[in-house]
Amino acid sequence: MSRFWVAGTGFLGTHVVRCLLDAGHQVTVASIEGGEVHGLPVEPVDILDAAGVERSARGADGAFLCTGKVSRRQEDAELMHRLHVFGTRTALGALEAAGVRRAVVASTSGTIAVGTDPDQIWTEDDEPPLETIAKWPYYRTKLFGEQEALKANAPPVFEVVVVNPTLLLGPGDVRDSSTSDVRRFLERQIPAIPAGGYAFVDARDAAKGMLLAFELGRPGERYLLNAKNLTVAAFFQRLERLTGIRAPFMRLPKSRELALGLNDVFSRAIKAIGGKSPVEEADVDMGQHFWYASSAKAERELGWRARDPSETLRDTVNDLIERKVVLVKSESYREPARTAE
Repeated sequence: MSRFWVAGTGFLGTHVVRCLLDAGHQVTVASIEGGEVHGLPVEPVDILDAAGVERSARGADGAFLCTGKVSRRQEDAELMHRLHVFGTRTALGALEAAGVRRAVVASTSGTIAVGTDPDQIWTEDDEPPLETIAKWPYYRTKLFGEQEALKANAPPVFEVVVVNPTLLLGPGDVRDSSTSDVRRFLERQIPAIPAGGYAFVDARDAAKGMLLAFELGRPGERYLLNAKNLTVAAFFQRLERLTGIRAPFMRLPKSRELALGLNDVFSRAIKAIGGKSPVEEADVDMGQHFWYASSAKAERELGWRARDPSETLRDTVNDLIERKVVLVKSESYREPARTAE
């Protein structure tokens, strides 16, 4: 049995805590919000507070950094830079000072696997898509944070491994950070299907990948975790088969510029009658890209495996409805079958 320090009580962080507890480990949970996770008290620690991190993590055998903010809003760019870049740098420095020998940092596949080529499946060997993600503050700051993490890697004194999961789905996204597209589908808030492609993974499997990365990952390496690559159209068709809720009929053109132009016209029309557009420009822009990733390296080096993606989608839908995040009123809705965990 080991003692681990986990920073972050969001979607992934809570599953990492559960994974560690199920494996019989002791866990210290830290988050600026405090509170409680899986029956454990959460120490109110800000990752930008080096002294607080060092004090909280002292005596831990390893650490997992699952902090950050998921946002597509340009207004949140400065906050995300502080959290993802300065926060990563500060926290890892404090962990090393506390005597922690190894840390796993949660990044995102979007620092590697995104582009406009529908035939490409990106791997860890690909160069960062700087030109593409420069306009998206979340992915841009996650890339810079990832670079800070890899710079902190200094074996054998302090080892850092980075994990890059694709879009996280599954139960437990209480902050609506990753499952919003599924929620919006159930609420019929998606007027048209983008022309791009999704990649997604179950948050429970990503948490297991974090633990495997701690146990088996090579210091200074990145590991993509992905369960399925699908066009956005195919993704919504799967949700339609699961729930009986019809996927949007309209499809956006393949041209990014034309799709953005049509969305602008639609948004202006909605605002003109006093409404609010359900689709932001960033959503359309990202939906026109392909986020396909290969998890072959994690499978080969860590022994990681993803569950059936249909199970993930079923559990995502059931969780959103059971928590009353969405109220499905359609007579065509049928509840997906339960999946035993």
